[in-house]
Amino acid sequence: MKPVIRRYRPADKNKVLTLFSNGIQEHIRPCFYNAISSPLYLSITLGLSAGGYLLLGSVLVALLLAGAWLGLVYYCCHELYAGFVRERLRTDMRDIPGNYLTMPDDCFFVAEAEVSGRSQVVAVVAVQAKQNKTERYGELFRMIVSSSCRRVGLGAMMTQTAVNFCKERGVSKVVLETSSTQTAAVALYEKMGFTHVLSHTKTQTPYWMIKLARVTILLMEKQL
Repeated sequence: MKPVIRRYRPADKNKVLTLFSNGIQEHIRPCFYNAISSPLYLSITLGLSAGGYLLLGSVLVALLLAGAWLGLVYYCCHELYAGFVRERLRTDMRDIPGNYLTMPDDCFFVAEAEVSGRSQVVAVVAVQAKQNKTERYGELFRMIVSSSCRRVGLGAMMTQTAVNFCKERGVSKVVLETSSTQTAAVALYEKMGFTHVLSHTKTQTPYWMIKLARVTILLMEKQL
């Protein structure tokens, strides 16, 4: 069954929140593996192990030191994404109609398809019109595609739906933010004509955590 893209309905809430939570938190492990596989973190891990063994003569201490370091890195990666989910469920995702469907230039789209014989929400994307000192633009939020429906062009369809919505509202461009570890999303946005314009580390996560997780936030935009 071809996915049907439509506006969010209140009956979609539980499915949308589950998809959103799962979709964001699945980035925890790739983030962790990306961090610990860096030359610097490999050196730190090996250095702690060797130092614990050489200084204290204990294999157990060596393993504990390395394990504590890896645990700290995993905790930072986990909090970056899990913390984002907690914050969003407490704020805009708590009231999707109130935050995304009350203004004519905002919208929250869902894609519905039949999966294993059941109709399911398999993708979401939100868009809001914004105004700064010089221009009016659209911002894309909450882009999630279910793992069961990837690599079939659904992400491109959802992105294009949001872009078309913004074009119809007469805004100058569409902007979005994603994380550096979401390489598939970055590749998709680049394919859709978005360019990387800025990197930063300003999130609700403490600065030291995002630095240990080795993540940056990418600001991308597409001129209309």
